[in-house]
Amino acid sequence: MLRDKGIPVSPTSFLRLQKALGMGLVRSLEDFYIAARSLLVKSERYFDVYDQTFAAAFQGVTEIDPTEVELTELVKALLSEWLKDPGAMAEALGVPEEELKEMTPEELVQYFLDRLKDQTEAHHGGNRWIGTHGTSPVGHSGEHPGGMRIGGESRNKSAIKVAMERRYRDYSQTGLITASQIGEALKRLKHLSPSGPQDVVNVDKTIYQTMRNAGEIEIVFDRRLSDRLKVKLMIDNGGWSMDPYVELVQVLFHYAQFQFKELEIYYFHNTIYKNVWHDPQRHKKPVLVEDFMKSDPETRLIIVGDASMAPYELMNQNGAIYINQNYLQPSIEYLKILAKSFRHAVWLNPVAQVDWSYTWTIKSIEKIFPMFELTLDGLEKAVRHLMSRN
Repeated sequence: MLRDKGIPVSPTSFLRLQKALGMGLVRSLEDFYIAARSLLVKSERYFDVYDQTFAAAFQGVTEIDPTEVELTELVKALLSEWLKDPGAMAEALGVPEEELKEMTPEELVQYFLDRLKDQTEAHHGGNRWIGTHGTSPVGHSGEHPGGMRIGGESRNKSAIKVAMERRYRDYSQTGLITASQIGEALKRLKHLSPSGPQDVVNVDKTIYQTMRNAGEIEIVFDRRLSDRLKVKLMIDNGGWSMDPYVELVQVLFHYAQFQFKELEIYYFHNTIYKNVWHDPQRHKKPVLVEDFMKSDPETRLIIVGDASMAPYELMNQNGAIYINQNYLQPSIEYLKILAKSFRHAVWLNPVAQVDWSYTWTIKSIEKIFPMFELTLDGLEKAVRHLMSRN
C-alpha cells in the first residue's frame, strides 16, 4: 500500500521490518506504527502519506488486553531483560536483592502475577508496586524506559488516532510550500562551473599525481567554481484570480532574489503579450518579447501565474484587456516565441493540478510550456526539468 501511494519502500527496509517483527520487538499496534515508519519511510516528506495509508489499513483494529498465557510470556521476556541489572530490579519489585537471587525464573514470574492479583487499590507515583505516573517498570503512564503497560488506558493516543491527526501535513509534497522549502528547492538550480585563474588546490588530483610520480609531490591547481546560471523570472502580479496566491509568490520572489546572482525579474498580467515590464506597476519599463530571442539559450526562464483568464485574452489579436494595447499577434504567439527562445523554461502554477482540466486556458498554455504545480513536489520537478541536458 505504501508503494502504491508513492512511498519508495526498499526491499532491504522491508526485510529489516520483518526482522524486527521476528525478534519480538513489536508488541502492539503503536509499536508497529513507529517501527514501520522508522524503517520504511526515509524522508519526512512522506510522513503524511504514511499516516493516511496506515489509518486506512488498520482503521477498525483494536487492541485487547492480553490473556494470562500471553501475559506470562510478556513477563518472562521483561524479567529476562531486568535480570541484567538485579539491583534495579530488586528495588523496582520491592524485594531484597539477596532474596531475588534465590528465586527461580518461574518463581519470579509467579511473584509478578500474584502481585497483579493482590493489588486492589490505585497507586499513583513512586518507584515500586504497580501503579501510574511513576518510575516503576510496571503499570501505565509512567516514565520507566523499559516499562510494560499493565491495566489502565494509555496516556498517549492509539496508533490509529495518531495517524489520523495528520501531524505531518506540512511536510507533505502536495501541500503549500513554505519559505524554507522554496529556498532548498531553488538551491538545486545552482549551475557551478570553473572560472577565473587556477588558484585552488585540487587535493584529490594532487594525491593522484604524486602517487604516479612515485612520491615526488606535484600540486594540481583548479579554477574556482562559480554559479554562472542566468535566470529570468516572469510573475503574474495582477488580477483577482491571483489574489489567493500573492503571499506564496512573494516568498518565491524573495528567495529567488537572494538565490541567483544573475536574475532578471519581469511582470505581466494574466498572460504575456508584446511586452513584459521591469516595474511591478507595469507602466514605466517595458521590455519587448522579441528582445528575449537574443538571450543566452542556456538562460532558465521561469513563469509564475495561474494561467486563468478568458479564452479571448489568450487567442484573439486584440485580447489584451487594457485600453491602447493593440498588438499584431495574439498572446499565444508571444508565448510560443518565449518557448522557442528558451529551451530551459517552465511555468509554475499555484492552482492545484487537479483543477487544471477545468480551465481551458491552462490546458492551452500547458501545451506550450512544461507546467508544474507550485508545491514542493512540483517545484522539485520543475528544477529537475530546468537542469536537464535536453
